[in-house]
Amino acid sequence: MCQSYNCQYGTHYLTIVPTNLYGPYDNFDTQNGHVIPGMIRRLHHAKENHLPEVSVWGSGTPKREFLFVDDLVDACLFILQNNYFENQPVNVGSQQEISIKELASLISQTVGYFGKLSFDTSKPDGMPLKKVDTSKLDNLGWRASTNLASGLGLTYEWFLNNRGVLL
Repeated sequence: MCQSYNCQYGTHYLTIVPTNLYGPYDNFDTQNGHVIPGMIRRLHHAKENHLPEVSVWGSGTPKREFLFVDDLVDACLFILQNNYFENQPVNVGSQQEISIKELASLISQTVGYFGKLSFDTSKPDGMPLKKVDTSKLDNLGWRASTNLASGLGLTYEWFLNNRGVLL
């Protein structure tokens, strides 16, 4: 739509396509939230209630790419400051993929939950890999600056400081 509008009216609208986002203000609902905030909340609950095991949907083998929300903001500003107005969508990602099993383990460490993680293979896995091609931004010199472990720590800290609002 942006491409057509730009051609027809001479505008410079951009289509920016981020990968899976996470961070403060996300949806931490355990049933219909995104994977990272939902897992943070479930593992935090398990830690607080001394639960011996937490079940994770699927086999844990699918891989996903995640981007901390502040990095998306940084990418948008970078694009604007560099006057990037190619009439094509721009993918924004972290260039790092992680399996759901590895992600669950990393979130467990972040939250301080040391119980067992089991994987419920009766639940769907989804696509085997979700990753975006970031070559346009790579060529301009932009890279995400928040690694997953740091971003998870910041997201968990926000969750802890805002639990009362979320409940």
